[in-house]
Amino acid sequence: MKTPKYQQIQNDLKNQIVSGKFENGDKFYTENELVQLYKVSSITVIRALNELVKDGYLVRKQGKGTFVSRSRKGKLVEFSDVELFPLKDDHVEVLSIEKGNEPKYLQELNLGSHDFYYKIIRVRTAGNRPYLYQQSFIPERYILTPSAKKEHFKSIYQRFKLDFDIHMPSEPYTETNEVTFSTPYEAYQALQLEKLEPTILQIRKTKQANSDIVLEYVESYKHWNFYKFEIIANR
Repeated sequence: MKTPKYQQIQNDLKNQIVSGKFENGDKFYTENELVQLYKVSSITVIRALNELVKDGYLVRKQGKGTFVSRSRKGKLVEFSDVELFPLKDDHVEVLSIEKGNEPKYLQELNLGSHDFYYKIIRVRTAGNRPYLYQQSFIPERYILTPSAKKEHFKSIYQRFKLDFDIHMPSEPYTETNEVTFSTPYEAYQALQLEKLEPTILQIRKTKQANSDIVLEYVESYKHWNFYKFEIIANR
């Protein structure tokens, strides 16, 4: 199938942006310039520009024109946590594992109303200081021995590897991080927080590659004093 003309223009302009021809915030081509450049109608040009705006590559400012977005769209960016203590000091305690089917978490796991999941609650400590309260929600089919001792679930990723040959760090995931003062009481107590101290709420969802199967949904509350990250762009 032949690629539509507006999409050809869209792809060419996107490549110009990603390649660095324009700096972030630079004024972009006008519609008239693009009509002349590609020898097409203004309707075709407008459609191409609208797609680039929708994808985050361009922004339009009323009465001023079209500009290259200042966001990192299309940039190669590495984002990683910076651990503030030696890994040998990291310890995990499993507090509980229980079966559930609350609608909120069934929806996050793409499960039906009659399905079940297991909620595994763990606390991570650095030396003697608790820094992470973590609730992992796993579809029932991925927990083979729910009656096993709590220590069995200290590493959920190891369970996925040993039981299903799934290497979780290689599976695609999305993660958000936000500062919150609405820390649940259980997490507040586990992290030994003082009054009015915030936590970092980290929400991660991991899917199996090339499918809509959700392997894990996690809500973590991290002590603010242990939160630091690094961004590397265009390396």
